[in-house]
Amino acid sequence: MPSTPPDLPFEARSANVPAPEFELPEAYLSLLSSLIRSPSVVGSEHSFFRVLQRELEERGANVTWYEGVLVAQGNKPDSVMFSAHVDRHGLMCTGPNEFQYAAFVSGARSDLLGNSVSEQLMNKIVNRFEAEAVYAYEPWSGAYRGRGVINSAYICEYRNNLIFELKGLEHLVAGTPVAFADKLRIENNALVGQLDNVLTAAALVYMFEIGFQGTAFFTAQEEAGKSWRYLLEWFRRFGGTTNQLIVVDTSPYPDLETAQQQHLVLRNKDANATFNADLTQQLVSLCLQHDISYQMKDHYVDTQNAQRIANGESPVSLGSTELGRIISASGGLVDGTTLQIPSSGYHTLSESAPIASVRGFIQILSALAGLRFPEH
Repeated sequence: MPSTPPDLPFEARSANVPAPEFELPEAYLSLLSSLIRSPSVVGSEHSFFRVLQRELEERGANVTWYEGVLVAQGNKPDSVMFSAHVDRHGLMCTGPNEFQYAAFVSGARSDLLGNSVSEQLMNKIVNRFEAEAVYAYEPWSGAYRGRGVINSAYICEYRNNLIFELKGLEHLVAGTPVAFADKLRIENNALVGQLDNVLTAAALVYMFEIGFQGTAFFTAQEEAGKSWRYLLEWFRRFGGTTNQLIVVDTSPYPDLETAQQQHLVLRNKDANATFNADLTQQLVSLCLQHDISYQMKDHYVDTQNAQRIANGESPVSLGSTELGRIISASGGLVDGTTLQIPSSGYHTLSESAPIASVRGFIQILSALAGLRFPEH
């Protein structure tokens, strides 16, 4: 077995991917439609964990809560291990009629230091959510606390952080999370909404509906860079010496056309660590077996960076994943690879994931678990 998976050139892998209508199981779409309307702002995921617990236990899973991670297991928990983060971007009330980007608050990046939050990132976000509808909720129970709209956002030069101004939620007290109002849409053969990362979390719940008996982890605060710590704590409690973990997520592309040029996204490595080559090769083999196109994201970034350097531009990072961080910090305790769905409009309320990619994703999950992919 080769140490690194074969990867056809990007152009060759993308040229012949068909784009017909692909159907998704109705049960999965129904579940996703429901979950996307349940708030899960980064740092305030407890109420979403309660929703997940109910959905998972209804499907026969044994569910256990730990700090920052919900663990669902079947009768063969060591057979396959998947992990998806459940947090989504939103706002946090930090004072009277004052709201900040929740990921910055949860990640302790609003610490008044000049290098705490990059100016480039704040400038990218500052105008993204103007006029968007939002609603507040109790972080533990999920109880509704009112609805509002984003009037504007600005960068506070004194605190070096992003401040949002809202209309309709003046009554909230500090510590109240505010989620973006959203519902699932289908446009241009793609699922559309605030998909990161309810899209793949819903797929893991759905796996139990069709007979999954392995382990699924649902982690909190990935967008704040903390989820890997919670997951590593679990493996230190209960893990053996060979923990092959498959972390699932969406993967950003500049537009929907580019995202549609492959069904799934695999990686040999990220900015933090090299992934398990044999497990990555297993995913490659399954993709080829099921006629599902794939792209190695690290090869794609390397190719893009070569072009950027040739044009006198700065290269971009390979990206940081939950898996790379846990591999780097675990001292060999945890190993694995990633499986991702290509998407466009990343971290917006109009993130788009091709239906063909979502179908291929569920097919590969099913194959890994030894389950038959349901057609309806």
